[in-house]
Amino acid sequence: MDLTHHEAWPAYAIELGADDAAIIPPATVVTADWVRLKCLYGCDGPGEYRCCPPNTPPVDTTRRLLDSYRRAVLLGVGPFTGYDESDERSRRLNDAATDLERDLFLTGFHKAWTMGAGPCDRCEPCPLDEPCKFPERARPSMEGCGVDVFTTVRNAGRRIEVVKDRDDEYRFFALVLVD
Repeated sequence: MDLTHHEAWPAYAIELGADDAAIIPPATVVTADWVRLKCLYGCDGPGEYRCCPPNTPPVDTTRRLLDSYRRAVLLGVGPFTGYDESDERSRRLNDAATDLERDLFLTGFHKAWTMGAGPCDRCEPCPLDEPCKFPERARPSMEGCGVDVFTTVRNAGRRIEVVKDRDDEYRFFALVLVD
């Protein structure tokens, strides 16, 4: 597939494993300090992963990063029900996003960079005193970087709801920043 034209990026993301993908302007990605704090203090393992707070960039850095890009690809998977397979499903999305990032980089978009869905769970927990075993896959989550995923996804015309119990439908989203 010819990735030199942005029109091809969503279809390619779906080929790679996403269920949905759309090009969005990074200006529509909403950031807020409360998101990162909620991630930091609402999680059962803060600091256990390199890709989670407090090891992620501050929100103002994320905003400056977003503002330095012209386009982004929002990838999604789902809807799903059933909590037991959620790690597998978020990993499928994150793999699709990092594969898209890699292929866009190799096409010439040298600034391509990904924020994933949830923590990188390849090591449980991360051996923080050793080099990362999966640097080609390890990316911080959008929420860990201060991205308000709910508002951002809704701004893109996609559906996302709060999961109230294990039987509710849920979706995962990742963001690949390009040029």
